[in-house]
Amino acid sequence: MFTGIISALGRIVDVRALGSGAEHGNRLTVEAPPGYLDDVQIGDSIAINGACMTAVALDRDGSRFAIDVSAESLDKTSGLGTVGPVNLEKSIRPNERLGGHLVSGHVDGVGRISHFAPVGESTELRVDAPRELARFLARKGSIAVNGVSLTVNDVVDRADACTFSVNVIPHTLAATTLGALAVGDRVNLEIDLIARYVDRMLEARRIG
Repeated sequence: MFTGIISALGRIVDVRALGSGAEHGNRLTVEAPPGYLDDVQIGDSIAINGACMTAVALDRDGSRFAIDVSAESLDKTSGLGTVGPVNLEKSIRPNERLGGHLVSGHVDGVGRISHFAPVGESTELRVDAPRELARFLARKGSIAVNGVSLTVNDVVDRADACTFSVNVIPHTLAATTLGALAVGDRVNLEIDLIARYVDRMLEARRIG
């Protein structure tokens, strides 16, 4: 489990195919800030741009780790197939402070940035989300964008998609990869965990 509070900025520095077919994924080498991996062991979970991954190798100098990303994960996420900066978050311990909201690291869909502009001291970010996620989005609810916990300000439903907006404070822009986003970029989305279970319970009630 995660909280959506990014603990470091990393960088994918190498991408290698795990096979020659379309059914094969990639092994990624990720560079982390000095000391970030001191308490990380092989097998530990680390969220990369909001997607929960397993550390499968650690460099001896402690500055890089490797993850294996399946073809399915590459197909259902964004930003995990190329060299570039990524948001990092280690899985939480039971006694740690929950600063954002409960995040599982399972990407529910990929959205596209439709608006990204300053509003006062903050920046308004609007994302066109897949239509099937619309029922999970609510004003003042939670959403993880590339692994960052954010509060939904508004939701607009359309026939083909659903657009939600969030305000991003300067600290979040500086401490995550969100500051480098531009209109048209694709982002990983994870809906609120509680909303997922409420929807399932309502569905079971309808079926019953």
